[in-house]
Amino acid sequence: MPFSALLYAGWTVTTASSALPFAVVLNAQAGRGLAGREWPRLRGELEARGIAYQLVAAQSGAGALAEVQALPPGQPVLAAGGDGTVGALLPALVGTGRPLALVPLGSGNDFAGMLGLKPGQFAGALGRLSEPPRQVDALEAEVVRGDHAGLKKPLLNGLGTGFDAQVTHAYLRAPRQLPGFWRYAWGAAASLGRLPLAELTLRVDGETLYQGQSALAAVMNGTRYGGGFRISPASAARDGLLNAVCSGPLSRLQLIELMARVLPGRHLGHPRVHHGTGRVMELHWSQPMFLHLDGDLYGQAEQVRARVLPGAVTLLNG
Repeated sequence: MPFSALLYAGWTVTTASSALPFAVVLNAQAGRGLAGREWPRLRGELEARGIAYQLVAAQSGAGALAEVQALPPGQPVLAAGGDGTVGALLPALVGTGRPLALVPLGSGNDFAGMLGLKPGQFAGALGRLSEPPRQVDALEAEVVRGDHAGLKKPLLNGLGTGFDAQVTHAYLRAPRQLPGFWRYAWGAAASLGRLPLAELTLRVDGETLYQGQSALAAVMNGTRYGGGFRISPASAARDGLLNAVCSGPLSRLQLIELMARVLPGRHLGHPRVHHGTGRVMELHWSQPMFLHLDGDLYGQAEQVRARVLPGAVTLLNG
């Protein structure tokens, strides 16, 4: 999501992992403005807990990243926004040891949702800050062939190609009054008329997991995308592995049936679903397919590689 009204704040708080001030990044536009509207209540919750703060303005995700990268080593970050807010900060978090806490206030909140954190429930998110930090995996996605060839980007949740990324593209045109999950559902319905089918070769640690026609493929560290669709229910963000999920050839009716199974995560036994775990995943499509990285569109791609980054992020309230 865009950082057109981003706030960066320094908070003084003692946690199990650090006595340095928190750096709280609030993307006020996350969740179609939900984060900005909820800021006074979040601020009240922090003040009620005796947490001092100072607001500093930043106007973009790149600006927020630069601010965080300039912080003293080990100073913790609290990201108040959605998956995009966290994604913008990952280069300052992955492999650095800088602790991260999440306050979900975006449209999807998929990684936070997997952890049981819910938008607006500030006491629950902040109450976990006293718990010992945990190391969670991340992944690095590389676009080998496509609109952004050569791009390497750290991700926390995962990537999708084919129909699910096409849905993300349509999601941007959905009525703004719809909440995140229903915007995704609207995008899915709008995308059915242009169901993509192409030849896919999916390799896991160098071995071919699937080869044939496919409508979609995802590589996940988290379990869900699209505001609650459990595309990879077998994922565990602390196991040092990624999970790949792809479909075989599907008709529109079969895809609707499959998506109904994906929502509660009951699709892995479906005969037209293929899945596996490993450290390195490679997707080779016979034609350009839409691509999303942690929910943000990156045009179209024919070849994408992903590798796990075990224990790369220190999470305070996971």
